Amino acid sequence: MNRTTLSLIAGATALAAVTGFAAVSAPDPGSAEQRTGAAATLPVERTGLLCPRPSTSDLAETTYTSFAPVTEGADDKGTAVLRAAAQQSAPDDDGTSEDGKDAAKDDTAGKPVLQLQEPGKPVTAEADGADAPALVGTADGRFASGWTAQQTTEVAAGTGRGLQGVACSAADTQFWFPGASTDDSRTDYIHLTNPDDSAAVVDIELYGKDGELETTVGEGITVKPRSAEPVLLSTLTAEKQTDVTVHVVVRSGRVGAAVQALDDETGGDWLPASADPSGRLVLPGIPKDATAVRLVAFTPGDADVDLKVRLASPSGLITPAGNETLHVKGGMTAAFDLGDLTRGEAGSLVLTAPDGSVPVVAAVRVLRGEGGKQESAFIPAARPVETRATALDNTAEGTTLSVTAPEGDAEIKVTASAGTKGGTPQTKTYSIKSGTTQDIEAPVPAGLKGSYALTVETRAGGPVYASRTLASTEGGVPFFTVQPLPDDRGMVAVPDASENLSVLQR
Repeated sequence: MNRTTLSLIAGATALAAVTGFAAVSAPDPGSAEQRTGAAATLPVERTGLLCPRPSTSDLAETTYTSFAPVTEGADDKGTAVLRAAAQQSAPDDDGTSEDGKDAAKDDTAGKPVLQLQEPGKPVTAEADGADAPALVGTADGRFASGWTAQQTTEVAAGTGRGLQGVACSAADTQFWFPGASTDDSRTDYIHLTNPDDSAAVVDIELYGKDGELETTVGEGITVKPRSAEPVLLSTLTAEKQTDVTVHVVVRSGRVGAAVQALDDETGGDWLPASADPSGRLVLPGIPKDATAVRLVAFTPGDADVDLKVRLASPSGLITPAGNETLHVKGGMTAAFDLGDLTRGEAGSLVLTAPDGSVPVVAAVRVLRGEGGKQESAFIPAARPVETRATALDNTAEGTTLSVTAPEGDAEIKVTASAGTKGGTPQTKTYSIKSGTTQDIEAPVPAGLKGSYALTVETRAGGPVYASRTLASTEGGVPFFTVQPLPDDRGMVAVPDASENLSVLQR
């Protein structure tokens, strides 16, 4: 086997470890990167995304959106298709699943739901009621680099009423979800989606205020091939706790995972996985009109930690009065009410463990509105936008793009794509001062018809963290949903063979 081939295996293996699965092709042997021994940065050529089942409500109205930015150096051919996954809910005594379907047969499984036609232009599909499926998708060639998908669901009434949004994610083998609940007022599901042709086996661990909760059926959950499985958290344990951290560990195979948190009084939304445990976390884009912010944190180890809490505001980093440090006990979920933390200004939470020595996961639950007209959303600790990230389903009104650079000045480029039904792309650049959060006036496509994508690229400085809020008002209730923008991991550095494999020539 020649050196180039071996180098590509190493590069693709490293990429697959962080994105679920991906593939890249070899750089041209005559390219400058090969001649000089420098790493070549190449577009990913194959990737996958998984979207959980949107809702069990008959009143749900769901929009799926798919998009791939135009990427220099990408192939000129390719496909990006999202297909319906089989619903494999546990059958009741009569042999039907919770939604009344035959659990052994799902005629919608494998059917294409959404397919991209060209890079740079998003496409949408709609589904109503409880029959909207979970999706399993793959993209290759010109669509793979930066491929992004989103589902946005509006539920008019009932438990979880409001706007629920989640970005579709790659499969992985481990997830942390601080901010879930087994309380009687909440109906929280962990949605597991298996993209592969073989079954996945999953363990679900729950951690409350006093440590790990005793679970009855949380171990060895089987998720059938190319199917989706929603698991009601309250059925896993008899303990009722307001704040729970969910740890999903995949024994075999891989899955996509997300928590759907539904409240009887304050609506509901999706809780995406927190960034990996770390001694420094950033939770970007708390809405400036938030009326209540509740932080939930967990450290997986045995050591306690006193987290330093700072708010990145439009004017710089500040320490919230009365919440300068928060104590989190090892292996126990801690929750803190931070009130109307942002006080009418854009803000992001920055959490730091002393010397970064104790890893932590965290998320905030945010409320907007007052009294019986409140809505909730979740913001987990996010990964930075290292190169590029995209938010979908944006509208001319009701979209807020929030960007923070907690450690250093940064410059970003924001591109508004063509609209789903028409419109010309627009691009602007912005400077973000160190330690601040800015709700920027993002560009809108000229002549916009339909919805559009917003792509954020880090041009200099940073690191940069971002989130997007969608908001509307229905019956006096401030419907909203917040999605952090993690890096799309659409580019990969493929090291030069002579550097990587020189140890073999000893």
